Amino acid sequence: MIKVASYLLLTIILLVFFMPLFYTISPYELNPDKILQSPSLQHLFGTDRLGRDILARVLEGGQTSLIIGFLAASISSLIGLFIGINAGYFKGNIDKSITIIIDLFLTFPTFFLLLALVSYIQASSVILIIVISITGWMGMARLIRSESFAISTKPYIKILTLANVSKRKIIFKYFAPLLAPIFLISFTFAVGGSILAESGLSFLGLGINPPNMSWGSLLSDGKSVIDIAWWVSFFPGLMIFIITFCLIQISDFLQEYLNSKEVQKV
Repeated sequence: MIKVASYLLLTIILLVFFMPLFYTISPYELNPDKILQSPSLQHLFGTDRLGRDILARVLEGGQTSLIIGFLAASISSLIGLFIGINAGYFKGNIDKSITIIIDLFLTFPTFFLLLALVSYIQASSVILIIVISITGWMGMARLIRSESFAISTKPYIKILTLANVSKRKIIFKYFAPLLAPIFLISFTFAVGGSILAESGLSFLGLGINPPNMSWGSLLSDGKSVIDIAWWVSFFPGLMIFIITFCLIQISDFLQEYLNSKEVQKV
């Protein structure tokens, strides 16, 4: 399953970014003679209520969704990594302060916090990346904090500290390699969560707005004609499902692999 998920994820990413070079139908071209045509050889995913080719729009929207998802996940994961390491390594008042901040953020449901932030800001790709990053670092921070706390109690870390080895060297040379697998697992979850967050906001009309598009906004476009043209919402929804499913499968595999390694050490 992991191989299928990995190949499928890579295939979709490559198609989204490179297929438009060969599939030259414009995602913005209106055609009143081809309104709501079902999938056919001419239009593989059919057309929408303005006669636009859905495959071309899914490819265009997919670029936006994937870029936002991966960039937002990268930024939020790095923020969580930095905060978590500092909390777990330095402990004391720094750990207490960071824990309070994390708990304060987690008090509010993440999606409602997203809604609150986006409601007062004109949404764009950059704004969505920033907002999703701000609201998505807490899980990574808590996980990294817990692992960093455990690593900091290791005898060799205490010896390095007593030997006056610089804190920066200890963190980057000894903490980072041990935290890398956990970081990777959390990152794959974060990518899926970021894509879903962007899709949810765009579906509600608070994310990517016309003429720009994402999978979420394309999904929203089809809700008014879902009874007579299922394909308008189906294909962007299918892309969201496949991407998140593949990422979850990869993350689960990495977690199982990491756990098996821990068992072997014991």
